[in-house]
Amino acid sequence: MLPALGQGSSTPQEKRLRSLFRELAAQDQASLLKFAEFLASSATVVVQTPETCPEPVLLARPTPESVVKAIKRLKASYPMLSADKLLSPTSDLMAAHLIKGRPANEIIDELEQVFAEHYQQFKASWGQPL
Repeated sequence: MLPALGQGSSTPQEKRLRSLFRELAAQDQASLLKFAEFLASSATVVVQTPETCPEPVLLARPTPESVVKAIKRLKASYPMLSADKLLSPTSDLMAAHLIKGRPANEIIDELEQVFAEHYQQFKASWGQPL
């Protein structure tokens, strides 16, 4: 049996649901309840975002730094950025260093610029629906 849905102050939809439920066979009532439970459990959860955009905490760049360590430092400095969006530009720069032999300092300078640009895009879209 369908539990009392606010008896006395029922909406037309609740009354209609109760009426339809009573007309169903026991097996169909059980199916309807399972479906209602499924809908209730998969209801859209509203995720609240902080009111202010998170700011990066820039870690100091050590004088001798490898490209790999620079990427780790920048990821730690910009934890709010999507690793997926940074994968392509960072791997391209890593390849330029390893395969083409570009100096680490040049690559690290470009990595810092890539992370800063991605942060500016992130900040510009802050608070907008996805």
